[in-house]
Amino acid sequence: MVETAILLAASRTNPATVLRDAASTYKVDPDAVARKVKQEFTAKGKAKKSPQSIPKSAKDAA
Repeated sequence: MVETAILLAASRTNPATVLRDAASTYKVDPDAVARKVKQEFTAKGKAKKSPQSIPKSAKDAA
């Protein structure tokens, strides 16, 4: 119910301000959360970009 009230308030006024105020009320560091999410997306992006090596025996079988 609390999350719904926060989202409703955010949709009616300045969302960034409402969400930051809610985060400070519940003692959540939004900057730390943003850093963590950014690191996870960066790691996933790097994992997708790195080519997966195919074993030599699999190449010969094909």
